[in-house]
Amino acid sequence: MRATSKAIPFSFHRSPKVQCLFFFPSLPPLRLTSPASSFSSSSISSQWFGFLRDAISTSDLMLGKCTHARILTFEENPERFLVNNLISMYSKCGSLTYARRVFDKMPERDLVSWNSILAAYAQSSEDVVENIKEAFLLFRILRQNVVYTSRMTLSPMLKLCLHSGYVWASEAFHGYACKIGLHGDEFVAGALVNIYLKFGKVKEGKVLFEEMPYRDVVLWNLMLKAYLEMGFKEEAIDLSSAFHTSGLHPNEITLRLLSRISGDDSEAGQVKSFENGNDASAASEIISRNKRLSGYLHAGRYSALLKCFADMVESDLECDQVTFILVLATAVRLDSLALGQQVHCMALKLGLDLMLTVSNSLINMYCKLRKIGFARTVFNNMIERDLISWNSVIAGIAQSGLEVEAVCLFMQLLRCGLKPDQYTMTSVLKAASSLPEGLSLSKQIHVHAIKINNVADSFVSTALIDAYSRNRCMKEAEVLFGRNNFDLVAWNAMMSGYTQSHDGHKTLELFALMHKQGERSDDFTLATVLKTCGFLFAINQGKQVHAYAIKSGYDLDLWVSSGILDMYVKCGDMSAAQFAFDSIPVPDDVAWTTMISGCIENGEEERAFHVFSQMRLMGVLPDEFTIATLAKASSCLTALEQARQIHANALKLNCTSDPFVGTSLVDMYAKCGSIDDAYCLFKRIEMMNITAWNAMLVGLAQHGEGKEALQLFKQMESLGIKPDKVTFIGVLSACSHSGLVSEAYKYIRSMHRDYGIKPEIEHYSCLADALGRAGLVKEAENLIDSMSMEASASMYRTLLAACRVQGDTETGKRVATKLLELEPLDSSAYVLLSNMYAAASKWDEMKLARTMMKGHKVKKDPGFSWIEVKNKIHLFVVDDRSNPQTELIYKKVKDMIRDIKQEGYVPETDFTLVDVEEEEKERALYYHSEKLAVAFGLLSTPPSTPIRVIKNLRICGDCHNAMKYVAKVYDREIVLRDANRFHRFKDGICSCGDYW
Repeated sequence: MRATSKAIPFSFHRSPKVQCLFFFPSLPPLRLTSPASSFSSSSISSQWFGFLRDAISTSDLMLGKCTHARILTFEENPERFLVNNLISMYSKCGSLTYARRVFDKMPERDLVSWNSILAAYAQSSEDVVENIKEAFLLFRILRQNVVYTSRMTLSPMLKLCLHSGYVWASEAFHGYACKIGLHGDEFVAGALVNIYLKFGKVKEGKVLFEEMPYRDVVLWNLMLKAYLEMGFKEEAIDLSSAFHTSGLHPNEITLRLLSRISGDDSEAGQVKSFENGNDASAASEIISRNKRLSGYLHAGRYSALLKCFADMVESDLECDQVTFILVLATAVRLDSLALGQQVHCMALKLGLDLMLTVSNSLINMYCKLRKIGFARTVFNNMIERDLISWNSVIAGIAQSGLEVEAVCLFMQLLRCGLKPDQYTMTSVLKAASSLPEGLSLSKQIHVHAIKINNVADSFVSTALIDAYSRNRCMKEAEVLFGRNNFDLVAWNAMMSGYTQSHDGHKTLELFALMHKQGERSDDFTLATVLKTCGFLFAINQGKQVHAYAIKSGYDLDLWVSSGILDMYVKCGDMSAAQFAFDSIPVPDDVAWTTMISGCIENGEEERAFHVFSQMRLMGVLPDEFTIATLAKASSCLTALEQARQIHANALKLNCTSDPFVGTSLVDMYAKCGSIDDAYCLFKRIEMMNITAWNAMLVGLAQHGEGKEALQLFKQMESLGIKPDKVTFIGVLSACSHSGLVSEAYKYIRSMHRDYGIKPEIEHYSCLADALGRAGLVKEAENLIDSMSMEASASMYRTLLAACRVQGDTETGKRVATKLLELEPLDSSAYVLLSNMYAAASKWDEMKLARTMMKGHKVKKDPGFSWIEVKNKIHLFVVDDRSNPQTELIYKKVKDMIRDIKQEGYVPETDFTLVDVEEEEKERALYYHSEKLAVAFGLLSTPPSTPIRVIKNLRICGDCHNAMKYVAKVYDREIVLRDANRFHRFKDGICSCGDYW
């Protein structure tokens, strides 16, 4: 796990209970021996220390977390030694993230604090390059802040150097040790000798070794082993003579190494012992037992195999290499690391770990049990390696996602002069094709395969097809595929490649050809083809594949059934999707999330929450993607209470720290009208990516907080985070909603000049909107006409709305004509044109626009508003009388109009778009849907609580004015979201500054 370098923005001495909840939302109680009030500070601290010591000794992370939580609850300012022990506890329990979090919050740090966090990184550094880099960075910061360091500082840093593989880093720390006078320290010098020898720097290691005043047996063993591995026979003999005169007592490893130097091979020694003992019957017994073990393994009778092996050990019957190979294979089948490690210990004790076949089996076992670090250790300690050794470790590393290391090992293999076989090439091709520079590497490996004449091998050819397909080089893949008759794996690789290259039609053609030639599909084939059908919206072909899956029995396979479900969801057939979902015997979290996502994609957000409820009732835990999907559903419904429940679920599942979930929650709160909650959550995200910044920027822009959005953008720039095109949409939108025209021009120029981002149609739309809102309608029209790209309908729609607000009927008529050329059936064009004429009292032109609308059979989208009260949605249209509380609502509207008139409200009858008397115009304004919704909110919600209303169209000018008075008179905050933005009315002012 990689720890973040971002510090949480509050320290230990502030809000300990809040901080405790942030760390651990729900923890079991921790029992003190007597009430906390009766303890002195030191006695409480000693109890905490005792709990932490217990957590370390038992590696009990939960106990450690409980103790940490209670420390934060009971102690305002924990003692530094206690905080240092917290870091050590998290380190020993394998939680680097929490260790770093504690370290970042320390108001003051001493050398022990720094040593503890560096030790935590050293413990978590194996195979994690990011942790090594982060630790080196921390050491540089330490050197800037702390005058002195100790051997306890160098210890983890030297371990990090070893794990990093960087010789230069080791040499740098060697120089630093000399500078501070620690080069003669027994511990530091010993660690440096070990590093130099592991890196093949035997000469440097020897110099250090000879300078050391005291050398233990371990160091002698390291030197002897290094000489043997490098082939320095004479030096090894000299060193062995020196060891005999050192007065040290040799251990088992020393004896084995000295035996090799004298020419006595351990395996030959065992045979010799065998012959000297005249124990032919024992040899026969071993062969017999091994045959029995082999039979048990092939039959899958693992308990019987282990019992037989235990009997062999208990009866003091010597096990040979075959015995160990069989038992290690059993450990793999049982997925038992503990068994594998016990067998490894026995092999070490008997000296059988030096045998090539046993070492290879150990590497294979550790790789398949996902313990690559152990496999590397076995590999590095091997005296002799064959191609099987290299193949096992390269395959294991590649399968563990360490592609760079796999390719580096392959290069080492070539330098050793070994000739790779088809298994080597297959593993390294899989690793290389997953890297960013995968295409170049794959081509080089392809050339090497031709060179060593194994490119014709079916394994290698299939791996090459897969490598080219992954990198979307389908022409090269097609050439290879057309040369031979390949198996199913090659067909699957080709189809997957076409799908990834967005050439789904070829996937379907190849699938048809495959069946024509009599090739049978497997689960991977069907999943790939179903995915293609979903991308192409090819529901008919998808149904055929579904039928084939049922016929072949693959419909019960979870991967295929999830593919069928996803295909129907993407094709918009939710009834078929429900049928497919119900057919899955035991849906996993992926299937449930696909169903929830499908409901949202097809506009059935409320159904998505119903599916989620069923998921929880079935006992299936949601994952991060499920929470993010539900957050999207809440955003679509703008249901704040529902959004808070989703946030509570995320806290309960402890996934709010996930950047994907955090960003989704920020976006959700912003779209549900609670920008304060969105910003509070945004500040808590630890590893903020560009998506999180974009969500916050766009949210602030939609809420009319233009200056805050631009300030956030500047903060983002100062942190060195590179913006993308979505960032600038948010920035330009903020300028548009806040009337910052000159800033909008500045940022659209900065896009290309400073960041190399070419402005697209969305960016020009924001600029045109800014100009239109500022009353610069002509400039906006000129901008659209001068663009190199064709203007979109949304740009003309935005400009037409500006013409309607500014009363510019001439420009509006021209813009409406262009809009209708692009979208003849766009109702908004007719409505805006009609309203513009009505506002200018041009009734004849208004009637003509309405007649044109009817002639084209275009229907206006009805305007409606809704409000959520007690988890129930209440919807209103103009003059609506469908609500059971209609009489009370209309009475409240009358009272509301009376009260706000007394405060100074004057109805703006220009927004009554019919030619009637003035009194009739006023009455028509009173019962707009948003006023009815607000009146219902005043009746149904407690005083002083915010009222949140959503409208599907743009709020009218009179309602906007009225809401300011309502908020002031009734001392309420009203948050109204219309089609364009959020309006936050408070104390008689709107957040948009009347600029909307």
